[in-house]
Amino acid sequence: MSCRVFDTIIIGTGPAGEGAAMKLAKAGQRVAVVEAHGAVGGGCTHWGTIPSKTLRHSIQMLADYRRNPLFQHSEHQIQVEFPDLLHAADSVIEEQVRTRYRYYRRNRVEVVFGRARFIGPERIEVTRHGGLSEELGARWFVIATGSRPYHPLDVDFDHPRIHDSDSLLSLKHTPRSMTIYGAGVIGCEYASIMAALDVKVNLIDTRDRLLSFLDDEITDALGYHLRQQGVVIRHNETYERVEATADGVVLHCQSGKKIKTDILLWANGRTGNTQDLGLESLGLTPNQRGQIEVDASYQTALPRVYAVGDVVGPPALASASYDQGRFVGAQIADGTCDWSLIESFPTGIYTVPEISSLGRTERELTAQHIPYEVAQADFKSIARAQITGHTVGMLKLLFHRETLEILGIHCFGEQAAEIVHIGQAIMSQPGAANNIRYFTETTFNYPTMAEAYRVAALNGLNRLF
Repeated sequence: MSCRVFDTIIIGTGPAGEGAAMKLAKAGQRVAVVEAHGAVGGGCTHWGTIPSKTLRHSIQMLADYRRNPLFQHSEHQIQVEFPDLLHAADSVIEEQVRTRYRYYRRNRVEVVFGRARFIGPERIEVTRHGGLSEELGARWFVIATGSRPYHPLDVDFDHPRIHDSDSLLSLKHTPRSMTIYGAGVIGCEYASIMAALDVKVNLIDTRDRLLSFLDDEITDALGYHLRQQGVVIRHNETYERVEATADGVVLHCQSGKKIKTDILLWANGRTGNTQDLGLESLGLTPNQRGQIEVDASYQTALPRVYAVGDVVGPPALASASYDQGRFVGAQIADGTCDWSLIESFPTGIYTVPEISSLGRTERELTAQHIPYEVAQADFKSIARAQITGHTVGMLKLLFHRETLEILGIHCFGEQAAEIVHIGQAIMSQPGAANNIRYFTETTFNYPTMAEAYRVAALNGLNRLF
């Protein structure tokens, strides 16, 4: 069998794979990307970030319409079903695929569709959808195969009433009730989305509080607003078994609780896509969650094989994965990288309202005995929020009492994932340039949500004595 040879082959076309491909192509390498599915973009484009965030945007538009006094005479005339909202995401996905594919074509990156499997340290076999296969060779490989929802063996995911975050996107009706097992980012996002459609939601949390990696005040606010939407949150629960019948799904908990709803969404963990990849031929063994172990440079145990993105585990963010891909691309092309990945990534959680966070929490600063102060602005006092009607939420800055260095940014409310980047730009400045006084000495457009930084900074400085 003939073998086409490239400088680098990247397996996967999600954000991590794309980042590596673009960096290597611009460095003059001959690059190929292998995609197992029928279109580029990976899980981020087709089952994860893009569909769920488009769904969330549609839900927010519906909520804004219902709340606007201009349309109160007709708010009950609009009936929206879950499949209608999913259909709204189709055009976004299609445009994203066209855009991604255009990037590959413009940079002369060859896209090969099919499933890749290592047959040696410098060679893979790609099996196309029709069954034909070909061999490709390269000096370097980047594994960017992403992840999929974790499936425990004792849960029947073939049953039409049991779903994961991928299969939920093919739901053909709006359920009357729903149990979500797992209150992580995906579980909380879908809880707020489905509750906005008047679905009765039970959110089962295996821990003692929602999203415990966030600031306590933010998670308290999230829990409050989910309950205001009608979500029933049950903490410290672990499933014993799942019983699916023709008329519903019963979640049996170890505590003795039995929760019956129309459907179950399993949102408890993810697994790296390493099955049938032929890693054993390289001497690489994924961990129990299918993730590949890498060093600080994202290099595997083999010096010419790298792995990036969700397949290596946390933080499993599209934004971070893209940067990891570019970082590895520089390592391969130049032997080094003249920039380093930031240690602290901004977190964007697209609940209703959304959440974004960067840096340390009050809990962490207290445990580290760091003298800090809180600067806070409630959105209800911001003119732009009053104009748009999105008055729920706040911006919270944590800063050092003595140096005034910004230590943490925590935002809850509409556009939180956008607002956080203003603070991120100042927080990333070296030395004395990272100072909360920047916000009191800068003129912000009025009215804007950015003005919340000035309000918060003044609030915080007034607490000092």
